[in-house]
Amino acid sequence: MTYTTTSAAQASQQLAAGAILVDIREPDEYRHEHIPGARSLPLSSIQQGSTLGDDAPAGAPVIFHCQGGNRTAGNAQSLVRAAPGRKVMLLEGGIAAWKRAGLATARDGRQPLPIMRQVQIVAGTIILAGVIAGYAVSPGFFLLSGFVGAGLLFAGVSGWCGMALLLGKMPWNRQ
Repeated sequence: MTYTTTSAAQASQQLAAGAILVDIREPDEYRHEHIPGARSLPLSSIQQGSTLGDDAPAGAPVIFHCQGGNRTAGNAQSLVRAAPGRKVMLLEGGIAAWKRAGLATARDGRQPLPIMRQVQIVAGTIILAGVIAGYAVSPGFFLLSGFVGAGLLFAGVSGWCGMALLLGKMPWNRQ
């Protein structure tokens, strides 16, 4: 199973010639901003066996992309399997490179930030507050920073993030 990489400029030309663009980011990331015409097929679905499907034009090459290129590169063989019988390409640098090349994206400002960015903001704020309070009020507040750090470590190792689940239930994240 093989694949090639392509630049944003090359991908734009290939799309004009009939290639299919597939965004493997999670649905909240896609809703917030995506490349016009891109199909959403989250990596989490691909890892559970989802494929491109029969509604795609037969024989058309497929270009997969993510935010910065790491998810596509790290899961290239899974992406090749998700597009059986097709030429598969990975967009170098993802949607970030697409934007740097001056190519258009569709952005919905009404959509909340992606959940993982919300987790980073909340966790960073709590950790910073714990450190400041630890120095200014009582050393016991350092435990707050340690607790959040342990939670992030657990989330990274296990793939389960309680903070992301909690933030997903907040009113601004409900669809």
